[in-house]
Amino acid sequence: MAHFPVTANPLDDPFYYLNNFMQVLDWLERRSGDVLSVEEQHFIQAFKGLPRESQALLVRMVMRKGIHFRASKLHYDEIGDIGTAIGPLLELGWVDRQMPIAIDELFEVLLKAEILQTFAAAIEQPKGRKNDWLPTLSAQFPQTQSFNDWCPWLDERLFSLTIMALCDRLRLMFFGNLYQDWSEFVLADLGIYTYEKVEFCAESRGLRCREDVDACVLLYAYQQQFEAGEALEEVVERIKGLVLDNPWLQRRRGKLLFQMGQYCERITDFAMALNLYRECAYPGARSRLIRVLERSGEFESALDLAAQAEQAPESAAEQQQLLRVLPRLRRKLGGPPIKRAAPREMQRLDLQLPRVDPAVSVEFYVQTHLAEDSAPVHYVENSLFNSLFGLLCWPAIFAPLPGAFFHPFQRGPVDLLSEDFHGRRAELFQVCLAELDDGRYRQTIRERYAAKWGVQSPFVFWSVLSEELLEQALDCLPAEHLKHWFNRLLLDIKANRAGMPDLIQFWPQQKTYRMIEVKGPGDRLQDNQLRWLEFCHEHQMPIAVCYVQWAEQGA
Repeated sequence: MAHFPVTANPLDDPFYYLNNFMQVLDWLERRSGDVLSVEEQHFIQAFKGLPRESQALLVRMVMRKGIHFRASKLHYDEIGDIGTAIGPLLELGWVDRQMPIAIDELFEVLLKAEILQTFAAAIEQPKGRKNDWLPTLSAQFPQTQSFNDWCPWLDERLFSLTIMALCDRLRLMFFGNLYQDWSEFVLADLGIYTYEKVEFCAESRGLRCREDVDACVLLYAYQQQFEAGEALEEVVERIKGLVLDNPWLQRRRGKLLFQMGQYCERITDFAMALNLYRECAYPGARSRLIRVLERSGEFESALDLAAQAEQAPESAAEQQQLLRVLPRLRRKLGGPPIKRAAPREMQRLDLQLPRVDPAVSVEFYVQTHLAEDSAPVHYVENSLFNSLFGLLCWPAIFAPLPGAFFHPFQRGPVDLLSEDFHGRRAELFQVCLAELDDGRYRQTIRERYAAKWGVQSPFVFWSVLSEELLEQALDCLPAEHLKHWFNRLLLDIKANRAGMPDLIQFWPQQKTYRMIEVKGPGDRLQDNQLRWLEFCHEHQMPIAVCYVQWAEQGA
C-alpha cells in the first residue's frame, strides 16, 4: 500500500513542515517522474542539495501568503540567521532582492505609517484608511521598481519568491487541485482530519502526462481571468480552445463553462448563455439551455429541445422540470391547455408554536414539541441516510479504481459525481447492498462505525451520527426501505444526497418511524424535497409535512 509513513507525533520535529514538503517531492518523483518538466526535475534535485536551513526557509515562504516578504518578518527559531539561510536561495535565483514591484504590491508589505512617510507629499487625507489612498497613488505612481527604490529611507530588505508558480504546479500535481494546500499535512498530523488509506495503483493519477498538467494550469488561469472580470468572450474562446484528452479535465472544463453560463443568465446576457450551454456537456446544461431559450422568446426551439429531453431525461431533476416546462411552452405556442397531474396527497401536520427565541430554528421547535420519551425525534436532514449508506458501502466508495484517488488527502473518489461512478463499481455496490437482504448490514454498519470513526467521507456525518441515533435507526428502519433509499442515491448522487426530510421520529418499542419535513411561515417545498416526498410515498415510507405558524405572544 502506497501511503506516507506516520510517526508517533510528527509535530514534535520543528522541521515538520519541511518533512511534509520533502514527502511531496518524493511522492512526485516516484509516481509522476515521467510527467515532471525539466525545470521541475532540476528544482527537486537542487532543493535536496541545499542546507537544511535554506530548505526550511524556502518552504516557510512558499507556505505563506503572497510572494514578497520583509526580512524583519522572517523569524524562525529552528532556522536561525535568515541572512545565512537566504544566501543559497538568492544564488539559485529562487529568491530575488531587487524584484520590481508595483505600488499595490508595495501597499501589501508596508505599514500605514510607512506609507505616509513614503508618500507624504501625495496623500491629501493622512487620517484616512490605507486602502483609500491606493487608487489616487496608483495613478500618480504607475511605475514598477525595487522595494529599496520605493523606500530608500527604510532600513529593510524585501525578499521575493520567483518560483511560486513552479511550487503551485507541484502542489497541483500532488493534490489534483489548487484549493488544497500544505496545511492538509498539519491538519492530518494533528488528527483534525483523518483520511482513508487507499491503495494507489499505477493508473491512479489525475494528471497522466505533461499535456494534462499544462491544460490544468491553464484551466485554473482562465477561471481566475473570468472571476477577475476579463472580457468574457475572450476567456470563453481560450477555454474552448483547450485540447483535452482527459475525462477528468473535460468534466472540469464543462463545470467552468456551466458556471459561466449561469453568470450570463444572471446578467441577462442570454446570447452568450445559449452559446455556453450548447457547448457544455455538464449535467444540468440542457435544462438551463431550455430555460434560456424560453426566456429569450425562442419558444419553438425550447419546445423541440424539451420534447427531445422528455424521451431520455438525464436525471429526476430534469424530468421534474420538464413536467412544468412542456405544458407552459405548448400553451405559449397556441397549443391546447394540458392539465398537470395533481400532486399526491401527503400527510400534513399543522402546528402553532410560541417563538421564544427567533435565533432558534423552526426545526428545533418542532423537534422539541413532538419528542416524547418513548418516541424520540432527531434533526437529521441529509445526514442519517447518507451516513448509513456511506458506512455500509464504504468498500465500494473507497475502491482503488484507476483515476479515483490521486493522493492521501481525499475525502472521497474524484469521480464521485461523474455519470459512470455507480457503473464502474456496480458489482461492489451490489455486494454491499446484498447485506440488506440477509440482515448482515446491522453488524457491518456497527463495526464500521467503530472502526472508521472520524475518517473523512463524502457521505458520513460524524458530528450528527451518535451511537444512540445509529442504534435507533438500525432498530426502526426496515432493510427494504434502506435498500430503496440507497439505490435512489446511486441513481444521481449529486441531486439525491440533498433534499431529505428534516426530522425523523422513532418508536423503538414498535420498531417504527416517521420522517417529517418542516416548513416555517411562508416557506415552500423545494424541487428536490418534492422528489424525495414522492419517492417515499411511492415506496410506502411514513412521511409527513409539518407546517408551522408562530403563535401570538401573550395571546
